[in-house]
Formats: sequence, structure tokens, C-alpha cells
Amino acid sequence: MAAGYLPRMVDHCFAFRFARSYQLAAFPFGVTPSTCDVQLGDDRLVARFGPWRTEILLQHITNVSITGPYGFVKTAGPPHLTFGDRGLTFATNGDRGVFIEARVPFRGIEPIGVLRHPNLTITVADCDALSSALRRHGAR
Repeated sequence: MAAGYLPRMVDHCFAFRFARSYQLAAFPFGVTPSTCDVQLGDDRLVARFGPWRTEILLQHITNVSITGPYGFVKTAGPPHLTFGDRGLTFATNGDRGVFIEARVPFRGIEPIGVLRHPNLTITVADCDALSSALRRHGAR
């Protein structure tokens, strides 16, 4: 994805909810409240996590659920890769987040797109609103 890409029309913008411990762990990687958000547009979701960005076409999202809690060591700091399924996590707290599954794997943790992810966990401040918005766009 090109740096700075945004959906053509942004319907909703969701901030991440930072726990203090996560904020301290993420800061050295450029992950701060001002460099993180999730933008839901007319055709895609774009998640920004410090210098990392990923996008998922809404038509590719198959399932959405709210998950948590998460272990600090497994989620704090930079993005995390789940080795079992290649899932991507952008976490700023250990309480709860939105788990998004995609039919078509997407790029995210590395810049050239060799590694693709089948799912994304994001810890936005309003998990319920993001989940509802994604369901209105056709996700289960």
C-alpha cells in the first residue's frame, strides 16, 4: 500500500485506546496516539499504527468479533505476528479489541507484501461502534 493512502471517502475514523503501559512500550517504535487510527471508508478499512499501515477491502471481510483480554508480552510495542496463523495485531491495550477476518490475505507487518495476513486485531477505543460499522458493510 502506498504511504499515506486513505479511503476515497472516510465514513468513520476510530482512535486507538492506549493503556499507559502499552503507550510506553510502543513509543520507541513511533506508535503514539497521533500516529494511530482506523479509517473506514466507502470500500476499505485502513489501519495506521505508527509507521505501519494496512488496508482491507470491505468486500473481503468475512467475520468481525470483539476479543480480549490479551497478554502484554504478546501484544505490546510494535505490531505483532501470530505465528500459528500469520495474524496481525495492532494493540494499544490488553483489555479488548476488534478481530477482523478476511477472505483475501492482506499486507501489513513488512513493507513489500511477501507476508500476507488473514486477520487483524485492533484495539480501538470504541470496539462496538467499529464492529457495528463493519457489519453494516456486510461482515458477519
